[in-house]
Amino acid sequence: MSHHQTRQDERGAPVNRAVAARPADAARLVDRSVLDRLGKELDDDGEGYTKTFVANFITCLPGRIERLRLALTIGDLEAAVDAVLSLKTSSQTVGAERLAALAMDLEAEMRGGASRSDTMALPKLAAAFLSPIAKCGSQTVHILDQWT
Repeated sequence: MSHHQTRQDERGAPVNRAVAARPADAARLVDRSVLDRLGKELDDDGEGYTKTFVANFITCLPGRIERLRLALTIGDLEAAVDAVLSLKTSSQTVGAERLAALAMDLEAEMRGGASRSDTMALPKLAAAFLSPIAKCGSQTVHILDQWT
């Protein structure tokens, strides 16, 4: 198998190279310096804007993951790209590094191998990525809850 092809498991689902290629804790769950920078950008002088922003991220995360799950499982590439970009950018904004990295890896797989002619490509990506994303999302929320 060439290194340009997506590796597959025994079910034919793509192997999440990000998870397989690096230790689980290679990317930090949350980079607190991003939150500090966000506070400065929002000129958060005790008003709680940053905490509100983080709380909104926590509140919206389940819906973002569900939108991604639905788009992948029904094979809607346009909706899946939109959902993964939403997850990636919101995660980057609050410093959720590992979650953003998983979203970036999924986005790369979708753009690189999820052709419109392969109706099973997106459901296979769902099988490979949704569980790690959900687990990482839960861990991220746990960390961010302590921050807020």
